[in-house]
Amino acid sequence: MTSAEPIPAVILKRKAVVYVRQSTQSQVMNNLESRRRQYDLVDVARQRGFVDVEVIDDDLGRSASGTVARPGFDRLVAWLCAGKVGAVLCFDASRLARNGRDWHHLLELCGLVEARVIDLDGVYNPCRPNDRLLLGMKGSISEFELGVLRARMLDAARSKASRGELRISVPFGYIWHREAGLGLDPDLRLQES
Repeated sequence: MTSAEPIPAVILKRKAVVYVRQSTQSQVMNNLESRRRQYDLVDVARQRGFVDVEVIDDDLGRSASGTVARPGFDRLVAWLCAGKVGAVLCFDASRLARNGRDWHHLLELCGLVEARVIDLDGVYNPCRPNDRLLLGMKGSISEFELGVLRARMLDAARSKASRGELRISVPFGYIWHREAGLGLDPDLRLQES
């Protein structure tokens, strides 16, 4: 990883892709500064020497855990396969993928076409073993964090359930009665929906 070494001209002739993602709709609505800072990476790409800079923000509100379709990520992969991308910019490398399969696939593609991965920590060249190792570690840490978060949420839900305090969404036309449990909503219009 280096921030001082210039990016080769042949790489700068390709497009730089700024990948903008937040995991949930709540983050999209409430974490405006995070999103703004991700869009600011367009300026970082231009400062690095890229003229053609494209933003992919199709995956706002979508998790990178691998369980949800991400059309923006799929487009990024397609452009990498076509050799159109010189660099992938992200606020934090963990924004790209939260599962090993997607992460390592992306790194492999970047390495094949010599595309750089750029985040706030620096410029990574996946063709270089040290950069690849560092990126691999970032991906593994990101995947680990996701597992820890899932385990905490599941433990919290089990704890609430053991006390009878767990609340889950019920389908339209139904309501939750504290004493009786799940029942039909008294509003006939909602029952018919």
